[in-house]
Amino acid sequence: MDKTAERLRPEPDREPKTQYAALPWRRTPDGVEVLLITSRETKRWVIPKGWPIKKLKPPASAAQEALEEAGVTGETTRKPLGLYHYEKRLRSGRTQHVRVMVFGLEVAEERDEWPEKAQRERRWTTPAEAAELVDEKELKRLLAAFSP
Repeated sequence: MDKTAERLRPEPDREPKTQYAALPWRRTPDGVEVLLITSRETKRWVIPKGWPIKKLKPPASAAQEALEEAGVTGETTRKPLGLYHYEKRLRSGRTQHVRVMVFGLEVAEERDEWPEKAQRERRWTTPAEAAELVDEKELKRLLAAFSP
């Protein structure tokens, strides 16, 4: 590889950065369902997540992402259900290793209007089906094993 190509190749930052995610869920007569949303750019199925929010503890940060991205509110778990990793492409073209801590969020309210409604779809589904819809292997395992 020539020096120019080597310099331009996206190189992941070594230390993973942490994001917080919510796994919204509800009980129905047919069993437990989880809520997936589409990502803004690639339209892949994901769960609401984002960078830490100053002055908010991790579960509250995850709950805020669920409100902004999926239009749901509810009670979050104090401890994470688990975590997964992915590579986030940054605007610079580089990639960043990201560790995502996932908190359960029992949905109490599903809003008709929310900040990112025009940018995302949402879909209630079984944990097993959700595991088939997402791309990240560790998130697939977390969803497949989910039981509130």
